[in-house]
Amino acid sequence: MLITPTPAKVGFRKLLFLGLLALLSISTSAHAWWNPEWTIRKKITVDTAPAGLNAGDAPMTTVVLIRLHEGNFQFANAREDASDLRFVAADDKTPLPFHIEKFDGLLNEAYVWVKVPDLKAGAPGTFWLYYGNAGQNALRVEDPKATYDADTVLVYHFAEKGAPPKDSTGNANNAETPGVVVDGSQISSGLRLSGKNSVTIPKTATLAWSDGQVLTWSAWIKPSALTANAVLYSRHEDANAFIIGLNNGIPYVEVTGAGGTLRSADGQPVAVNAWRHLAVVSSGTDIKVYLDGESYAILAAKVPPLNTQALLGHDGQPGAADAEGEPGYAGDLDELQISKTARPQAVFKLSSVIQGGGEKAAKVLTVGPDEASGKGGESEITKQFSLILDISKSLTFDGWVVIGLCFILALIAGIVAVLKLLYLGQIGRATKVFLQQWDDLSSNLHVLDHGNEDSINSMGGRASPKMQKVLRQSPLYHLYQIGSSEIQDRVAAAQDDFSGLSGRSMQAIRATLDGGMVRETQKLNRSLVFLTIGIAGGPYLGLLGTVIGVMITFAVIAKSGQVEVNSIAPGIAGALLATVAGLAVAIPSLFAYSYISTQIKDAISEMDIFINEFVAKVAEFYSEAQSEEEAVGGH
Repeated sequence: MLITPTPAKVGFRKLLFLGLLALLSISTSAHAWWNPEWTIRKKITVDTAPAGLNAGDAPMTTVVLIRLHEGNFQFANAREDASDLRFVAADDKTPLPFHIEKFDGLLNEAYVWVKVPDLKAGAPGTFWLYYGNAGQNALRVEDPKATYDADTVLVYHFAEKGAPPKDSTGNANNAETPGVVVDGSQISSGLRLSGKNSVTIPKTATLAWSDGQVLTWSAWIKPSALTANAVLYSRHEDANAFIIGLNNGIPYVEVTGAGGTLRSADGQPVAVNAWRHLAVVSSGTDIKVYLDGESYAILAAKVPPLNTQALLGHDGQPGAADAEGEPGYAGDLDELQISKTARPQAVFKLSSVIQGGGEKAAKVLTVGPDEASGKGGESEITKQFSLILDISKSLTFDGWVVIGLCFILALIAGIVAVLKLLYLGQIGRATKVFLQQWDDLSSNLHVLDHGNEDSINSMGGRASPKMQKVLRQSPLYHLYQIGSSEIQDRVAAAQDDFSGLSGRSMQAIRATLDGGMVRETQKLNRSLVFLTIGIAGGPYLGLLGTVIGVMITFAVIAKSGQVEVNSIAPGIAGALLATVAGLAVAIPSLFAYSYISTQIKDAISEMDIFINEFVAKVAEFYSEAQSEEEAVGGH
């Protein structure tokens, strides 16, 4: 009987080897970290379900307000000008556009607008806030223009005191007249209107409306008095007009065009001194009014063509003197947005909750705890990898050439190791099947002398065609076929006079089997030379790159005359990187070669044992009676 390692032991050794090889060849961080120069990050989660979004609502890209305060943000660890603030998508790779409305490190409050893509109803969306970079690379990168899409033509945050409101989009639709800006509004500061004062919005190409214009108008309102026909927004041109207002606290939209003047139906009035989110959406065929994200009124009319200035807080023509008794809005107004698209209701539901603040907003938008780099964030492996990347910047051209050659060696060695392991695995499985059949066949070798090739290949009918396909992968099966062929040849030559095998015949069969084993051994060792090249050549290549790099470094120092650590260290570190690359090739190759060599030695031992057993079984089964008769006749 042949003695072979059990499948459990072989499988365990292979798993152990592959695990060690993976640990040596692959290093990954436990958690991705966008940039190691930023030391703190927070996960921000937007859960649309508490905002009332329906599962059928399409994914949307929207601008989300992030409120930061001392309860959820360490202002002391951020730069005073907030230049180290960065927002990154959930993949921890893609920066998100944002801009800061207010950042006050003394009062510990900040308001930041972030463009968040692909928010889905019923599925929380996440992104990251990074800060805590005191380095010189932390430049202010906020981009108000990129924060909003191309359809958004005007956004007023009302953060300008003593100056006209500034448009935060890229359209430069800045107001022409200043307003009264007050702190403590719905979102930082806001516009206060008395019912007599107003703010003029300019006439520009991007604010021009065609007949049946599709648009969205939205703002936060807090009336201080409920009066009749208090106008929030008005625009007139000839006989056409578009007005948004409150009639005794009831939000309305009024359109004057070719069909006369039409006003939306009355609903429940808003309360005085309470913030409400008001939105008006024109689809081109009708105009809808939304209050706090809920449908409030519908007007079956379309927007008339208008290309004039507009007024906030008053009705009439901009620049004209206010008439006695002319209606105006008294109260506060904040976050005015105008877009040339019909925003879906889901946008207003989400905006009214998040921007509204309070307990409901806390359920929709969650600012997670701080994660520090190296503590649940960037791992030590990632830090070291980043350091290696910095060192690589000091590599000379010859160093890159050496590293490139090492990479090629590593690639070839890796491919050879994987293919050889797969090959040895196939051999092991096939040999196991063969030995099971051989144990039965070795007790009766009569199939080897009747000249039936199919009977020999099937091991006396024991191996089906499918099993024979597996057996052909075993070197023992190849040796079995060689030995069987030798016996067949001698039986065929003797024809009916065959009475056994002589000693010389057994020696010849043994020699043929030994030759077959040599050829099988050559097949097993094929391509292993590439692993030995990686083992021996990798370190020498790396050393060559290091020596050349050091020579160049000292040559540059000698030429410049500057002998400083800062001038020497980068070059030396870069040169040593070539040695690291060489060792990175040699060490995995050495481990792979050692393991594979052990497996090959086991396979060779199995072949040697099988040859001894085969020859012994044949000598036992086929007596040498014929040889003895020849000896007697010689006397």
